[in-house]
Amino acid sequence: MQTILRDFYTLQSYDQAENGSFTAHISLNKDHDIFKGHFPGNPVTPGVCMMQIVKELSEEFTGLKLFLKTASNVKFMAIINPFETPDLTLKLDISQTEEEVKVKNTTSFGETIALKMSVNYQKLT
Repeated sequence: MQTILRDFYTLQSYDQAENGSFTAHISLNKDHDIFKGHFPGNPVTPGVCMMQIVKELSEEFTGLKLFLKTASNVKFMAIINPFETPDLTLKLDISQTEEEVKVKNTTSFGETIALKMSVNYQKLT
C-alpha cells in the first residue's frame, strides 16, 4: 500500500462484512517525526493525518485511486495520543457510484470514539 504517511501507521488486520463494510485495525508509530512537532512532550495525532488514513484505507479496500471531493460531519471527539492509545479501530462503510466513492467512518480506541466523518471521493483514472 502506497502512503504519503510513510511509517506513520501499520495496518494490522481488517475484515469485510457481508454488507461490504470494513473494519480495520491499525497501530500508530509513536516514534514518527510528526509527533515530535505535534506537540513536543504532548503528542497528538493530527486530524488531517487521520483523514488521510481513512482515504488510504478506502483506496486499499476499493482498489481505486481517490481524490477528496467533500467532507461533512467531521467530528474529532477525542485526542489520539500515540503513546497512550496507538491501536485504533476504523469502521468504514463504503458505497460507490460510477464516479464517486462515499465513506462513512468511525475511528475508535477501546470504547472511546475519536473520529466520525462522512466523505465523498472522486474516482481517479
